[in-house]
Amino acid sequence: MNELVVITPEPTQEYVSLVSHIANLWEDARNNAITAVNESLLKASWETGQYIVEFEQEGNAKARYGERLLVNLSKDLTRLRGRGFSRSNLTYMRKFYLAFPKCETISHKLTWSHYFEPLKCDDSLEMQFYMVQAINEGWKVKELKRQINSSLFQRLALSTDKEGVLAMSKQGHVVQQPSDIIKDPYVLEFTGLPQRKRYKESELETALKANMEQFLLELGRGFAFICRQYDIPIGSRRFKVDLVFYHAILKCYVLIDLKRAEIKHGDIGQMNMYLNYFKTEICQPDDNPPIGIVLGAKKDELLMEYAMDGISNQLFAARYQLYLPNKEELQAQLNYIIDNQ
Repeated sequence: MNELVVITPEPTQEYVSLVSHIANLWEDARNNAITAVNESLLKASWETGQYIVEFEQEGNAKARYGERLLVNLSKDLTRLRGRGFSRSNLTYMRKFYLAFPKCETISHKLTWSHYFEPLKCDDSLEMQFYMVQAINEGWKVKELKRQINSSLFQRLALSTDKEGVLAMSKQGHVVQQPSDIIKDPYVLEFTGLPQRKRYKESELETALKANMEQFLLELGRGFAFICRQYDIPIGSRRFKVDLVFYHAILKCYVLIDLKRAEIKHGDIGQMNMYLNYFKTEICQPDDNPPIGIVLGAKKDELLMEYAMDGISNQLFAARYQLYLPNKEELQAQLNYIIDNQ
């Protein structure tokens, strides 16, 4: 018995265009529907907060319900509308309205889930920073939560002055010069390496490579990974740079050397040599001078000061830690800077 062979003709350019137009039409419709739903949810959350605040401002209502208002609202709204009206949610809707007294100032680039996380921050500057930075960086909710948990605002703010902190809360973290990309410490909790167990530098490097997406998130906007263990032949010897990146905003290479223990003065000299090699042998005429970061578990500030004195290259020594920082300690340091300037 002969098999029936169906020959499908090669699609014409017109047909391919038809498929593309219809697919794009439905993709746009889907995105528009998601945007419309998000705008409605944000507006409803804001108006809920507005109703609560305005109700509280009426003297008799406040005297009658007091602190029980949100508890009663949660029970009654849950009974009428189901989930989504916990006391916690209502608390943050109220805070949402207080943070944005004018509804038109709310950005629809963020979802309610995005706004919910920074609203947990007690400090208004910190809250504003994470909202702005989430828009600038296009963070997903999971990435935003990680940055808040790693105290990104406090770590960046400690490297600037009072005016810089205020500017950062309004504009987000703006990268304009090499020092803007430096954090101290870098938080590498995502590597999964035990805090007190001895490990090799190669194990840290491997863990960073295996978790490159999280490492790029920690490094910040503009970093593009090039390679690990970059070979540098000088004379009859060969050297290896642990990690090499290119920074799209600063238009330069960024070299990172990892040190398991304390950074030594010799590590600074070695990185300076790597930077000189890159400037001469690797960088193109339109590249800016490379940046070097020596990343260690500890560093002696005075030793680093003497080791870097006279070096013209953009070279930095920074600490890393394998656990989330103590936010209260960082905030106390930041408050001291703000209050004493």
